[in-house]
Amino acid sequence: MEYLLDLLSTLSKLEIRTQKIIMAPAFTLEREHNQVLFEGDSSAKKVILNRPKKLNVLSYEMICQMLTNFQAYEEDSTTNFVILKSNGRAFCAGGDVVAILSAMIIGHWSFGANFYQKQYPLDYLLATYKKPLISLINGVVMGGGAGLSMHAKFRIVTENAVFAMPEASIGLFPDVGASYFLSRLPGYFGEYLGLTGARLDGMEMLACGLATHFVLSKDLVLLENELDKVGTSDTTEIARQIERFSCAAPIKRESAYARLDTINKCFSKNTVEDILLALEKEMKYKAEKWIIKAIKSMEAASPTSLKIFLRSIKKGREQTLEQCLSFEYIVVCNILRGSISKDFWEGGRAKLIEKDNKPKWAPSNLQSVSEETVNRYFTEVDDPHWEILRLPDRPNLVDALKSKM
Repeated sequence: MEYLLDLLSTLSKLEIRTQKIIMAPAFTLEREHNQVLFEGDSSAKKVILNRPKKLNVLSYEMICQMLTNFQAYEEDSTTNFVILKSNGRAFCAGGDVVAILSAMIIGHWSFGANFYQKQYPLDYLLATYKKPLISLINGVVMGGGAGLSMHAKFRIVTENAVFAMPEASIGLFPDVGASYFLSRLPGYFGEYLGLTGARLDGMEMLACGLATHFVLSKDLVLLENELDKVGTSDTTEIARQIERFSCAAPIKRESAYARLDTINKCFSKNTVEDILLALEKEMKYKAEKWIIKAIKSMEAASPTSLKIFLRSIKKGREQTLEQCLSFEYIVVCNILRGSISKDFWEGGRAKLIEKDNKPKWAPSNLQSVSEETVNRYFTEVDDPHWEILRLPDRPNLVDALKSKM
């Protein structure tokens, strides 16, 4: 209910300005019930995302509830491990961007800041969880959904899994710790994923290390039943049960991951402009579909967002998860505030609200996005009410994710 009170307070204080070109979707004050289900009478607790009609997009309320319950499970001596899964055909398609945009449009950008101020600590908690965490990914996992699942000890995917980080296409950038977990993938595959928003299937997720196990969707219920019988938090025993249902998952011949040498050659460049130039040169020799899609996606995305992400992942490769989340929060708040560029407003309008799919980015090309402009996004927000991200103190667990990728 906290998030509704926040919005009501805002609506009572602000007038919607008539000169706004972008119209916000109407706010609904009807509360959705049971957006997350918390189950499990045994030592295995289950957290189930339950907004199937909305692809399990994360609301502010869902994040708050999960943060509270995951903390409680961690301290509960009767809980051995936690399973994170979802209802419906999607695991989680990301955060509730429309709600954030709606608040921004009426002048309340801080709602988005509060949203991420809850989401990032949740991601950090899961990445440093004291008990085994098992993500069952049987569908679309994007953006905020990746922030939840990619930080788990066990990341189980099926033939229905689809991973992507397409934030640059709406004027955002891959965050939720992506500067950490994407930068730890083989070679420069993380740069490829974040700059192009390319989609991976479950087999590709397993091959590159985003997933730890591949299990056929028809076997998930059986796997869960067996996990329910595991009366220990011993990761070796949990892994043994998962491996009973795991199967080989060779990637398709046309998979971009099978071209890692080419990806490394192109995406290791220091600038987005040089990456695009390298891709265009490769296309002259061999016009493979993945190269064509990569170029097309990058040319359609926000030039500013592309440069922000490339800076982010290069910076993240040298930092801890805690440091990555801290600077990602600074960047996302600068984006939400809209004082440097309004590309997020424009991308949201074009992709999610009016849906004309014709965003007008400003600046409109890479050459016009200066190094100085990018630097401003990584500078603390100049607002008296803004505060830096404060993550919980979790001694000896800060780099726990290193052993998971």
